[in-house]
Amino acid sequence: MKQEIKIEGMTCGHCAMSITNEIATIEGVQSVVVDHEKGNAIVESDGVANDALSAAIEEAGYKALEFIPLNA
Repeated sequence: MKQEIKIEGMTCGHCAMSITNEIATIEGVQSVVVDHEKGNAIVESDGVANDALSAAIEEAGYKALEFIPLNA
């Protein structure tokens, strides 16, 4: 399952790295690419719940705004 997550509050590469590190710790996440300029993350996973992804983003200090499914 591949999806785009719109994220509020990122301003720099360090922000993106913090979110990447948090999401990468979730079991079932296969890949994560965070882009602070676009304000999003592209996450590929084994069906990880949006709640778990949102909690990881909040743990890093940011807010998940929207989850958009992507065709792989």
